[in-house]
Amino acid sequence: MAIINNIKAVTDALDLAMSRDNNVIVFGEDVGTEGGVFRATQGLQAKYGNERCFNAPISEAMFAGVGLGMAMNGLKPVVELQFEGLGLASLQNIITNVSRIRNRSRGKYSAPMVIRTPMGGGIRALEHHSEALESIFAHIPGIQVVCPSTPYDTKGLLLAAIESPDPVIVLEPTKLYRAFKQEVPDDFYTIPIGEAYKIQEGNDLTVVTYGAQTVDCQKAITMLKESHPNATIELIDLRSIKPWDKKMVIESVKKTGRLLVVHEAVKSFSVSAEIIATVNEECFEYLRAPLSRCTGYDVIIPYDRGEGYFQISPKKVLTKMQEVLDFKF
Repeated sequence: MAIINNIKAVTDALDLAMSRDNNVIVFGEDVGTEGGVFRATQGLQAKYGNERCFNAPISEAMFAGVGLGMAMNGLKPVVELQFEGLGLASLQNIITNVSRIRNRSRGKYSAPMVIRTPMGGGIRALEHHSEALESIFAHIPGIQVVCPSTPYDTKGLLLAAIESPDPVIVLEPTKLYRAFKQEVPDDFYTIPIGEAYKIQEGNDLTVVTYGAQTVDCQKAITMLKESHPNATIELIDLRSIKPWDKKMVIESVKKTGRLLVVHEAVKSFSVSAEIIATVNEECFEYLRAPLSRCTGYDVIIPYDRGEGYFQISPKKVLTKMQEVLDFKF
């Protein structure tokens, strides 16, 4: 066991996967000698050589296509997009080829490839460097999307993604890369894609979140004790955005009768919209309050100092929790 942060969990997962399987290849901008912009791949090129860990040109549009070609020919590429917003240039290949190759070839080919990228704000960077675009990727049939929030989940989900026979996008919250440490097994393990984690049990309100907002929600729950000392909150970390753990969420809402979904991505046509629509279909007769969400605003993420107004905070989550708990028909 080692006590590590999220960025070290990424490094350890890649190192372990590369040591177990010579077909695992890592490439992206600056991932070689520099170890990537956040140092997630530090030391891998020195250990495995520049044929298995190498720099790619600044051409995100070709990353997914090159990765797909590798995957179709027996390799297991792990592609790093330096920032999620920059990865939009890869969408053409992700949508038209990566996601469809198994279906298009009637199973002759598959795409066992991983695209991993930092996501979200909190580092006061420019647009394209601070965006949360998970709903765009989740909307694509044939693509799996995961978003771990802890070192343990980061390592386990990344290893599961590398083992998957189909393409997985791994979104890594930039804000959490070095936020805290956790004890993580040294050995190989995986976390099933599509399986959420219940951080805490509760009876009065279900809060569903993922990524950096797991921390905001835990802080908000602590703050809630002052105004609602008897309320107990069930907090669920989705971990997997697509597929998402419908069973756990629905069972929880049937118990609590209330739901709040929290994420930093913009509100319209979002992950929260999908979850709320599903819960409304499955749990309507159990509801004790309107389904609610705490999300980013429908704007381009502001520059620098304005980012704080856009970002989710424990106080924003607390306010939404209080509104849901205080609602009376």
